Amino acid sequence: MKRIMNPRILIIAAIPKAGLTDLEEKFELIYPTTSFMFSDDEIKKHIRTADGVLSVFTRPLTAEMLGEASKLKIIANYGVGYNNIDIAKATEMGVVVCNTPNAVTEPTAEMAFGLLLSLTRNIALTDRGLRTNPDFKWGMMENLGTGIYGKTLGIIGMGRIGQAFSRRAIASGMKVIYFNRTRLSVEIEEKYACQQVSLEELLQKSDVISMHCPMTNETYHLLDESAMKKMKNGAIILNTARGPVIDEKALVTYLQNGKLGGAGLDVFEAEPIISPELLLLDNVVLTPHNATGTIDTRIETGREASRNILRFFEGRKDISIVNPEVWG
Repeated sequence: MKRIMNPRILIIAAIPKAGLTDLEEKFELIYPTTSFMFSDDEIKKHIRTADGVLSVFTRPLTAEMLGEASKLKIIANYGVGYNNIDIAKATEMGVVVCNTPNAVTEPTAEMAFGLLLSLTRNIALTDRGLRTNPDFKWGMMENLGTGIYGKTLGIIGMGRIGQAFSRRAIASGMKVIYFNRTRLSVEIEEKYACQQVSLEELLQKSDVISMHCPMTNETYHLLDESAMKKMKNGAIILNTARGPVIDEKALVTYLQNGKLGGAGLDVFEAEPIISPELLLLDNVVLTPHNATGTIDTRIETGREASRNILRFFEGRKDISIVNPEVWG
């Protein structure tokens, strides 16, 4: 009798196995053992026999790679952003693509709020000064930052993460306005005491602007030179979304000339390359695309991606699909 083989799932990177226990019970996993992440050539090799792929946001899954697949049915991305995947090619092939929007919500909002406090209260700046400068000045009128109580926060992209960040901001006494493709329900607006406004109004009224939108053709350089000219003098920009939603060259210019008060950035336009000018500015706080960088988040993201795969092969549709047209 011919033995029935379990579906094969290609795990692109050596993510914590604690998040893959349910997947290991029912599938054959192709998991990196000699390096943290499979190379492009290794992906092309393994994807030929894979029924599913658990991809990671730091490794592109290109049309060329997908073209090597003959059995592929689902791609479960390890992360909420999925611009690392050629969605058009996957959809053309009839391959379902999912992301993990739930596991990343709270840690990303935490990072955005941490950047805000570090920037406004000069936490990173004074830490550096105390560590490196023996003549660092103390004093009642030295190292003055700004408070956030009573300030207006403009959120661009009021999804799960935007709402989680809003919750923290409201608790600190900030007023919240937001720009979104669609208006939130009245219940959610009341819950967060927030108001939908146009992008132009948000730019003009916000003391702090926080980016929480996906990276699409429409959001590329959403904050460009024209947008920055409309912002308040001294306004602060936070970005824990994707680097290219901000024109980094224009951002540097307006930070240098004093139009903008500061920037807290976890993502960059050409990461891991960072504009050298950003490294020299005291009114900038930088982190290495690490908003979801906690061990519990890494494990839970693996569990969420695993659930998408498990449910898909059980014939269920309660998964976080990003290209539902494949079911059309």
